[in-house]
Amino acid sequence: MKRFFITFYVLMLLSCSVFGQNKVTIKGGTMVPVEAVRNVRAVEVHVGQNVDFQVVRDVVQDGVVVIPTGTIVKGNVFEAKRSTAFGTKGRLGIKLTHLNLPSGDVVNFSSSEVYIQGKNRTPLSVVIFLFTCLPFPCGSKAELKTGVEYEARVANNTLVTLNY
Repeated sequence: MKRFFITFYVLMLLSCSVFGQNKVTIKGGTMVPVEAVRNVRAVEVHVGQNVDFQVVRDVVQDGVVVIPTGTIVKGNVFEAKRSTAFGTKGRLGIKLTHLNLPSGDVVNFSSSEVYIQGKNRTPLSVVIFLFTCLPFPCGSKAELKTGVEYEARVANNTLVTLNY
C-alpha cells in the first residue's frame, strides 16, 4: 500500500509540472503581422474610432504558438482627413493598441502605427484654375485596404497562458 501512495505521489508531481508549464513570455519587440478586417476610408471614420485588424500568421515563440492566426487586434484612429477640392491629400492614421488572446490575456503594442496618405494635387489645382477656370481637382483619398500586411510590435515582456 505504501508503494502505491509513493507511486501516486510521484505521478501527481510529474503531471503538475507538465501541465503547470502552460505559461510563456512573449518578448517585448516581437513583431506581429496583421491586416485590416475591412477597408477603411478616411472620409468614413473619425478620430477616436476603433478599427479591427487580425493576425495573418501564427506568432511562434520557443517552439509554441503564442498568438494564433485570426486573433483580433484593436486599433484607434488618431487622424482622419478627407481629400479636399483644393487638391490637398487625404490622410488616415491608426495606432495599433492591443490584442486579446483566447486565454483572456492582453498583449499591448507600442510604436505600431499605420499611416496612409493620398497624393497632394494642390499645385495642379492652382494651375488648372488659373488657366482654365475649371473646378479644382481633388487630392487622392486615403484608404486602408484589406490584404495589405502591417506589423505591430509587442510593447513589453508579457506572460500569457496557452490554451492546449
